[in-house]
Amino acid sequence: MDRRHFLYHTALAGAATLVGCRPEAPRYAEAGRPIAVPGAPSYQAARDAATGPARQVRLVAEAVEVEVGPGEVWRTWGYNGGYTGPEIRLAEGERLEATVVNRLPEPTTIHWHGIPVPNPMDGVPGLTQEPVPPGGSFVYDFAAEPAGSYLYHSHVGLQLDRGLVAPLVIEEREPHVAYDRDVTIVLDDYLPGAPEPLTAAGRGGMVGGRMGRGRGGMMGGQVPPYRGLLLNGKLPTDPVAIEVRRGERLRMRVMNPSGATTFRFAVGGHRLTVTHADGEPVRPVTVDALLVSMGERYDVVLEADNPGAWPIAAATVEGTSAPAQAVLRYRDAAAVRPREGALPDGLTGGRLLRLDDLRSVEEPAPATRPDRTFDLTLSGGMMSSAWTIDGQAYPDAAPLAVREGERVRLSMTNHSAMLHPMHLHGHFFRTGDLATGGVRKDTVLVPAHMGRVAVEFVADNPGRWFFHCHNAYHLEAGMAREVRYV
Repeated sequence: MDRRHFLYHTALAGAATLVGCRPEAPRYAEAGRPIAVPGAPSYQAARDAATGPARQVRLVAEAVEVEVGPGEVWRTWGYNGGYTGPEIRLAEGERLEATVVNRLPEPTTIHWHGIPVPNPMDGVPGLTQEPVPPGGSFVYDFAAEPAGSYLYHSHVGLQLDRGLVAPLVIEEREPHVAYDRDVTIVLDDYLPGAPEPLTAAGRGGMVGGRMGRGRGGMMGGQVPPYRGLLLNGKLPTDPVAIEVRRGERLRMRVMNPSGATTFRFAVGGHRLTVTHADGEPVRPVTVDALLVSMGERYDVVLEADNPGAWPIAAATVEGTSAPAQAVLRYRDAAAVRPREGALPDGLTGGRLLRLDDLRSVEEPAPATRPDRTFDLTLSGGMMSSAWTIDGQAYPDAAPLAVREGERVRLSMTNHSAMLHPMHLHGHFFRTGDLATGGVRKDTVLVPAHMGRVAVEFVADNPGRWFFHCHNAYHLEAGMAREVRYV
């Protein structure tokens, strides 16, 4: 266990004295077991609350070898012998019993990203459970709801950037848009070696890896030394093909579990109708491209009305790697691949989805003044290896104390030169145009260079919850807080 995860424990033991929190320290369980949290449902209560038939899944975290391109073998970690891990598909309301077996040389957990599971099932080491030790196992048990496109991944250190990621889909009973079939698109970055924390590199201000420059030419900040970008596990030298029939309506579940890459996603010759954001149904909006940051998911519907072979591409916003690619191929097309070097126009122009474009299908409750507001400053990079919220690096950071039933506003300002996808565990929040209701999400991208984003959530799921940047390297360097019910 590295220093930061050791510090999780000492920070939790002493955090009761901060910001008006309860005096009780959490009761630690044996390795691989949930931590009892005052006011949160017990592990047994979480099991009893899950309804519907149980789907039993076994996930083995282990060393794997996968071919990501011609002659390019990735020796890394994964679930059940591959990368990505197995896609789990469930019916809305079904109960999941996922047994995780750890065959890695270090402890691990699984976080069910985006699903508001009971606190003991959330998979955050030192906060909701002790990590599962090598040779150990743990059963995650919860109800699969609400419907949507989600992820599951390790939440220990930088294990996520080794490939311990996979999609989880909860299929809705009554979709609000028509489509003929759906496919999952997983975007990721490819780091051949073991990921390491980024450290200050001296006068030039570069941290680890290299200084990234986005396609728009703006200096973005620090990124790991990625060798390439992946789409459904393949480098652009060996793109996967997605076949469609003319006239078909294809639902694409676009997911980004990457370690440190925000993607601009587009499809050549086709526009995209956005139907879901982070699993939440939204009023359809048609665009040419969308930004998908770490932890975000967007469902889009593509009308297959332009026969041929077209590029599907996702370009990095911060970094220098060539775009990840796949092929959209009509079954009656003569061409097998797009012409050499072809990329979608949406990567550099056209209408880009904006946060304020999104409105949830579900009408929000009447707007009320927040009961509690936190004004948070996101900072870091350049000459420092720390990434902070209000100048504090987790675990040496005060919890954000809330009370059950409160409406809580988190108002964020980004003082750094990098993007920050901020993710709240255990809850959905409202963001975007809050004056008109906005959209429910669980991850929101805060723009660089004084970008501002506000989110509001109702404190309706007691426990200790993580709130953090989903760039794994920013999280590892401290950009996180605990949201604690008091």
